[in-house]
Amino acid sequence: MAKRRTKRKIHPIYLLLIVPYLALLIVPLFNRGNPTLVGIPFFYWYQILWTLLVGLVLAPIYLFEEHCRK
Repeated sequence: MAKRRTKRKIHPIYLLLIVPYLALLIVPLFNRGNPTLVGIPFFYWYQILWTLLVGLVLAPIYLFEEHCRK
């Protein structure tokens, strides 16, 4: 007998994943050299900043997943 698959609803917390995706997808938003930070053009430090921010975005999603497993 085949097992029925339960339809899993998407929790709104997963919408947080859209934020960094859009922030880095819209290149004209950060395609410029000024302002600089310690001599690094905005184009580069904006992307480096989002590398760190993605960790903060993923933290609540990770905690939600861990809470659901218990």
